[in-house]
Amino acid sequence: MTETALRAPSATAPSLICPAADIFDAAGFDAVLAAAQATNKTKGRADVVAYLKDAQIDARGRIADAFRADPFQSRPTTRAYTYLTDCLVDAALRTAKALHPNPTPTSGERLAVLAVGGYGRGEMAPFSDVDLLFLTPYKITPWAESVIEATLYILWDLKLKVGHASRTVKDCLRLGSEDFTIRTAMLEHRFLYGDAALAAELDSKLNTDLFQGTERDFIEAKLAERDARHKRQGQRYIVEPNVKEGKGGLRDLQSLFWIGKYIHQVQDAADLVPLGLFTAEEFKDFVAAEDFLWATRCHLHLLTGRPTEQLTFDMQVSVAEAMGYTDKAGRRGVEVFMQDYFLQATEVGDLTRIFLTKLEAVHLKAEPLLERLFKRKPRVKDGYAVIHNRLAIADDDTFLADKLNLLHIFEEALRTGMLIHPDAMRLIKSNLDLIDDGLRSDPEAQRIFLGLLLKHGNPERALRRMNELGVLGAFIPEFQNIVAMMQFNMYHSYTVDEHIIQCVAQLAMIEKGELIEDLPVASSILEGGVNRRVLYVALLLHDIAKGRPEDHSILGAQMVRKIAPRLGLKQDEVDTVEWLVRYHLLMSDVAQKRDIADPRTVRDFAKAVKEVKRLDLLCVLTVCDIRGVGPNTWNNWKAVLIRALYRQTKRALEDGMEALTREGRGTEAKKTLRAALADWPRKDLQTETARHYAPYWQGLHVTAHVTFANLLRNIGENEIVMDLHPDEDRDATRACFVMPDHPGIFARLTGALALVGANVVDARSYTTKDGFVTDAFWIQDADGNPFEASRLPRLRKMIERTLAGEVVTREAIRDRDKIKKREKAFKVPTHITFDNDGSDIYTIIEVDTRDRPGLLHDLTRTLAASNVYIANAVIATYGEQVVDTFYVKDMFGLKYHSESKQRTLEKKLRAAIAEGAERAQS
Repeated sequence: MTETALRAPSATAPSLICPAADIFDAAGFDAVLAAAQATNKTKGRADVVAYLKDAQIDARGRIADAFRADPFQSRPTTRAYTYLTDCLVDAALRTAKALHPNPTPTSGERLAVLAVGGYGRGEMAPFSDVDLLFLTPYKITPWAESVIEATLYILWDLKLKVGHASRTVKDCLRLGSEDFTIRTAMLEHRFLYGDAALAAELDSKLNTDLFQGTERDFIEAKLAERDARHKRQGQRYIVEPNVKEGKGGLRDLQSLFWIGKYIHQVQDAADLVPLGLFTAEEFKDFVAAEDFLWATRCHLHLLTGRPTEQLTFDMQVSVAEAMGYTDKAGRRGVEVFMQDYFLQATEVGDLTRIFLTKLEAVHLKAEPLLERLFKRKPRVKDGYAVIHNRLAIADDDTFLADKLNLLHIFEEALRTGMLIHPDAMRLIKSNLDLIDDGLRSDPEAQRIFLGLLLKHGNPERALRRMNELGVLGAFIPEFQNIVAMMQFNMYHSYTVDEHIIQCVAQLAMIEKGELIEDLPVASSILEGGVNRRVLYVALLLHDIAKGRPEDHSILGAQMVRKIAPRLGLKQDEVDTVEWLVRYHLLMSDVAQKRDIADPRTVRDFAKAVKEVKRLDLLCVLTVCDIRGVGPNTWNNWKAVLIRALYRQTKRALEDGMEALTREGRGTEAKKTLRAALADWPRKDLQTETARHYAPYWQGLHVTAHVTFANLLRNIGENEIVMDLHPDEDRDATRACFVMPDHPGIFARLTGALALVGANVVDARSYTTKDGFVTDAFWIQDADGNPFEASRLPRLRKMIERTLAGEVVTREAIRDRDKIKKREKAFKVPTHITFDNDGSDIYTIIEVDTRDRPGLLHDLTRTLAASNVYIANAVIATYGEQVVDTFYVKDMFGLKYHSESKQRTLEKKLRAAIAEGAERAQS
């Protein structure tokens, strides 16, 4: 029986991150094993395990130190961890055989040990699993069973996570034919120790009896597995990616190698180049992406001390620091790191497309015969061909002779509905230098580019493919800066370039009438007709200046002056696009951060917009911008606010600003209430309409007026009454409270709501002329939804107990307002502003800071302690950032004009924020 024992790598072996002798002292272990054999089994085994534990700790420390010193050297690092594991497995096996000697083994008592999966491939992160296959010729004998068991127990004592199987060659073939996961693991087997002839037999049988002739099935299984994995992880490049399993991650690269090895028996990815599956340049990109992803994964493991694969926000900061990224040019180091990450993930996607298309002609199943006979083949223009239902280039030289073809091909792809063939993609990527100033200023190029946006109904597809191939960044050089750029916050779900493409996709869907029910106002605006060139270009460029120290809206508007003419827009169109980019956040900010029931808010917004044409464009752009942030960002609450602001502003612009007055709104509101309460006695109606001040009538919808009227009608002198009602139109629960007025009641209510886990999205407080306070809060649960009807009784009970003083709010909140670990990495500076011009009767205090549970209660409690009357609060949340806006008066009913009073209030608010932040971080 021929056996092979592992020893240090030869001089010709691939390099390790640190010397082999520093990883494992083979001679030292030999001495320990020899001493163990000379004593009793129990003590001998204990001595070996103790030695290996110390050796492993020391080796892991040396490897980690060497890697931290050279943080991008991932291949030598993964090889070092593999070598250490080989040494530990070898030591465990030799110890097991020493404990269970068999000097005269029979032919059936042969044993080979193989590494499989990632361990077999020789790529191990610090805490990767150790996957072993114990191979025997026939049924496992008692001796082999004893050796295997003893080996595993030693490895488990070393705290290694071992996946293992004991099989015969026949078992391997049978199970591999039934399960592609097992087949893939065995594809990457590597002989470690024992009977080399038995391992060679398995190798031969796998190729002849299992792999050969099943290439098509394997490819299709791996593609199905990849699609399912991407669906689980998120198809687009999400901001907290899984380095191993996510789109563009290590598993995608490994799948390419598996397929190549299965079909061509290659042992290294470099062997795919001579086979024509990769060019030398593409293989270079493959290696770069693999190195970067492995470095990221290894740092993740080391920083968490466990096999972590998800790049959560907190870990992104730590990994970026470990890899040497620093802040520069107004961007955090973590943002630069994540941009590099997404660029590599995009490269993996390109390589995958190229590789698989090369294989499909030979190995993937053809369409059914009838489908091929009756399916209409698309007719392509001269210069193009159709290869496997993809748009290909007929002649490379002819294609490149006309630079315009670098844009024409995307136009033809949209016209025919076909995907572009990877060979054509290769040609485009390698000739991006042809896209020069001459082409950018060519009127025909401008026509083609605008046509991609406007003519074919699917601009998203053209933009995404142009972006992936680098054409978009070459044609609009300013765009290249935001490609794969991550915005390090919890609000945006996509990179900046992907966000822009998502926005354009939203606009296209509205135009096609696919969102009429969800977006009636935006749909009607587009149906009525707008300048589509202006709208699409404004969306394409609205975030073009992200990632720079300056305000991206102001800088972006300046950049538009140069870019928009290059896209073929006329001067008046350029002016409009410039205005839209400069103010693309205005409507969203006013709707979400200001009280749009205040006529002054709408009048000021109308003065800024000036004309209905601009209002229409800004409204549609705002809707697309919010919906393009992420799949769950747009909701009914935002929809109601945007629609209300649009309709009121349009009325002001068409009928004159005098249409917006407090008196006029009050008269209309009272008239509407009388109609809604037609069954009430005239005297009761007069009492109700006379008891409220003017702001009450303009600030609430008639449904809230009706609720408050019913609550007030029979209220006792010291009674507290409430009404909790789902407001489905706004994706929130409306909570109405009526009670005798006294200082600090608003803060007590925010505390009560915080205790039940309610997020306040809007709040209004009004005092009546007869001494009551009417407070209306719109609240959502932790997931941003209205509270379910079944939860309302418990909600009511807790609020009642809190208002009755049975629960001390501040003490109860103290243990609840903790920030989750993954969210602690975000830095949100606090900005506090005082505005005396935005409202006729209130000072507007805007607090822009880090969101956390209990924040609103801390702020309102601080204001109440300073004798500040809070008329209403508007809450806008953007991921980890929140903007709480308060409409306030002082105790005499006056605005806060004094700068010294403003500074004093600001100091107290900042202290409350700092105290709460310290509590939340602990």
